[in-house]
Amino acid sequence: MPALVLAYIGDAVYELVVRSYLVESGVVKVKQLHNEAVRLVNAKTQARVLQALEGMLSDEETSVMRRGRNTKSQHTPRSAGVIEYRQSTALECLVGYLYLKGDTTRLNEIIKAGLDMVDAT
Repeated sequence: MPALVLAYIGDAVYELVVRSYLVESGVVKVKQLHNEAVRLVNAKTQARVLQALEGMLSDEETSVMRRGRNTKSQHTPRSAGVIEYRQSTALECLVGYLYLKGDTTRLNEIIKAGLDMVDAT
C-alpha cells in the first residue's frame, strides 16, 4: 500500500488515540481537551514523538517508518518545516500500518510511549 495512504489512515487513528489518551489521563474540560489535542497532534510534536521512539521500533516498523519519511508530498503545512513534516508523515505511516495490520496492542504501546516521552520533556 502506498505510504501516503498509510499516513492518511494513520493521521485519523493517531488523533483518535491521542484524544483517548487525554481523556484517560483525567482531562475533562472540553476546551482543555481541545488545546492539548492541538498541541499533541501537529507536525512538530509528531516529529518529536518519532524521534523519541528511536531504538524502540522493530526492523519491520523502521522500514515502514522510512517509507513514510522518504515519500514526497505536494503539501507542507505552514507551521512546520519540510523535515518535521516528513517525520510526522513517517509517524502517521507507521500508525496507519499498525492499525491496518490489526496490531492495536503495539500501536497503543508505541503512541503512549512516544507521548509519555514528549510530555516528560
